[in-house]
Amino acid sequence: MKKITFLIALIATFSITAQNTTYWQQHVDYKMDIDMDAEKYQYNGVQQLVYTNNSPDTLKIVFYHLYFNAFQPGSEMDVRLQNIKDPDGRMVNNLGTKEKPIYESRIAKLQANEIGFIKVNSLQQDSVNVKYETVGTILKVALNKPLLPGQKTILSMTFKGQVPLQIRRSGRNNKEGVALSMTQWYPKLAEYDFEGWHANQYIAREFHGVWGNFDVKIAIDKNYTIGGTGYLQNPNEIGHGYETEKINLKKKRKKKRRKKVEKITWHFKAPNVHDFTWAADPEYIHDKITVDNDVTLHFFYKDNPELKENWKKLQVKTAEFLSFYNNHIGQYPYKQYSVIQGGDGGMEYAMCTLITGDRKLGSLIGVTAHEFAHTWFQFLLATNETKHEWMDEGFTSYISDLAMQEVMKEDNKNPFEGAYNGYTYLANSGVEEPQTTYADLYKYNFAYGASAYNKGEVFLAQLSYIIGKANLDKTLKKYFSDFAFKHPTPNDFIRTAEKISGLQLHWYLTEWTQTTHKIDYTVTEIKDKEITLKRIGSMPMPIDLKVTYTDDSTENFYIPLRMLLGHKPTTATILKDWSWTSPSYSFTTTKTIKSVEIDPSGLMADIDKTNNSNKIKN
Repeated sequence: MKKITFLIALIATFSITAQNTTYWQQHVDYKMDIDMDAEKYQYNGVQQLVYTNNSPDTLKIVFYHLYFNAFQPGSEMDVRLQNIKDPDGRMVNNLGTKEKPIYESRIAKLQANEIGFIKVNSLQQDSVNVKYETVGTILKVALNKPLLPGQKTILSMTFKGQVPLQIRRSGRNNKEGVALSMTQWYPKLAEYDFEGWHANQYIAREFHGVWGNFDVKIAIDKNYTIGGTGYLQNPNEIGHGYETEKINLKKKRKKKRRKKVEKITWHFKAPNVHDFTWAADPEYIHDKITVDNDVTLHFFYKDNPELKENWKKLQVKTAEFLSFYNNHIGQYPYKQYSVIQGGDGGMEYAMCTLITGDRKLGSLIGVTAHEFAHTWFQFLLATNETKHEWMDEGFTSYISDLAMQEVMKEDNKNPFEGAYNGYTYLANSGVEEPQTTYADLYKYNFAYGASAYNKGEVFLAQLSYIIGKANLDKTLKKYFSDFAFKHPTPNDFIRTAEKISGLQLHWYLTEWTQTTHKIDYTVTEIKDKEITLKRIGSMPMPIDLKVTYTDDSTENFYIPLRMLLGHKPTTATILKDWSWTSPSYSFTTTKTIKSVEIDPSGLMADIDKTNNSNKIKN
C-alpha cells in the first residue's frame, strides 16, 4: 500500500480543488468478481459499483457500455463495415483483388460460439431491482431513486460474457495465438460531463470513461498468466513470474487435461484510472525490470524463440521512453506499467498496452514508444477520444516521434516530416473533413486516420512555429500539471498555450480543427529591394522569411499575424504585422535581393512548397 500513498494524497488534493472551481467530474468505484471458463471463452461476473454524482444535475437514468455486443452479425459495427468504402483491413476479408477489392465483414460470418456478448442478468440500485434495457452496445437504466448532486448510489449487477474471435482490439486467439485480449470487456459506466451523457454506440473508434478505483478478482485456469491494469494483491499465491519462478507450462500441457480445471484467483487493485484491461495466455513469458522512481515495467510475451531476443532488447528502450516522457511531459504517477503481446496492432489502456509482438525490432520499439506515450495523452490527460481523437493520437505521435529521435539516436532534421507529408496528402485528397467530425462519422477510414494522427501531430509541431519551441515545451508541461486526472478539452490546451506564450491563439484552434482551410503562401515578386508575398490559401499564418542578398549575406525576417496580438521570441528582424483580410504584403529591405524563402524550418504546413521561394533571374 505504500506504493500508492502518494496517489491517495493526489486524489484528495484534487477533490478539495474541484470543490473550489466550476469544473467537476464524476467518480465511480468498481468491485468485480470474474469466473473465466478459458475453454468456452465465457465468463460470469458480479459487479458492484459506487457512483458519485459530482455534477450539478439530478440524474434519473444512467448508461453502461456493453462493448462486446458489437461483435455480432447485424450490429452497427457490422453494418458500418459493410457500407464504408475503405473498411479496416483487420475487420474484413477481401474476396476480390488488391486492385478491385470485394470486402466481406468478418463480424457477419461469426457463429454463435464465436460472437461476443455481455448479457446483464440482474441489476439493483441500493439493493432494489431497477428496470433496464439493452440497446445494441448500450444498457439504459432507469433509477428507482434519482441521484442528487453530491450523492452516491450503489449499483449491483450480475452478468455473463462471451469473448469474440479477435477482430478489433478485444478478443480471443489473435493472429499470434494469444488466448485472451480482454479490453472493453465488462459493463462500463458511461461518462456524464458538462456536455451530458456520452452513451454512444461502439462502432469502431475509441473511448471515454469515468475516473475511479478498481478492485478486480479473476478466477482462471491456473496455467494462465495474466498481465494488465493495476497492482497484483496476491503475488506469492499466484507465482507466474510475479514472485516465484515461472513453471514450465509446455511440459504441463503435454499431460492429459483433468476433467475438472483447477483455477487460481488473481486479485488486482487499480487506483484512479478510467478503465481496466487484462490479457491472459498459458505461454506467456513474464519479465520485469525496475526503473525510474521505482516503477516496475512488466513484459508479457509468447514463449517463442523467434520473439524472445527482440522482446529482451525492447525492455531497456521502454525504460528510456519512460525517462523521456517523465522529463518532457510530467512524472508517471503509478508504480507499474505492462507491455503485453495481444490485440490486433497497438492500443493503449490503463497502466498497460496491448501490441502484436511478432515484429522486427524497430517496429516493436516504435509501436511501444507510441502506445506508452498514450499513458500521458489520453490515460492521464483523458480527452474524449470519440470527439477529440486528434488530441490523443496527434499529441502522442508528436511526443513519441521526439522520443524515437532521442532514444534511437535518429538524425532527422525534421522528425515530424512523415506527419507533414501525410497531412499534405490528406489536404490535397478531396476527402478531408474537419477535425471536429465525430470519430465514427468520417466518410473514409483514411481521412479519419490522417486527420487524427498526421494533422493532429502537425497541430503541435506547427504550434512551435507559431509560439516558439521553448514555449511549446513549457505548454506541454503546464498542460499536464493542470489537467492530469481530468478530462481536458481543446480549449483547455489552447488556453494553456496562450497563458505560456502571451499570444492570442483561438484563431489557430478554430482554423485548424473546425475547418479544412489550407495554408498556401507564395513569393509573387522580387524587385531590387522590395518583396511582395501573397496568401493563396484560406488559413492565415505568421511568416518566417529568409532573404539572401546579392552579396550572399542573409537576413531573417518575421511577419507577425495581427490576430496573434504579439509575436513569438525570435532573433529575426520583426516587421509590421499582416492582417488576414489583406491578401498580399510588401516590404523593403536595405540591400539588393538575390532570393527569398518562406519558412526555411519547414514547420508551417504549406500545402504547396513549390511556390515558397523565388530568386532574381540573371
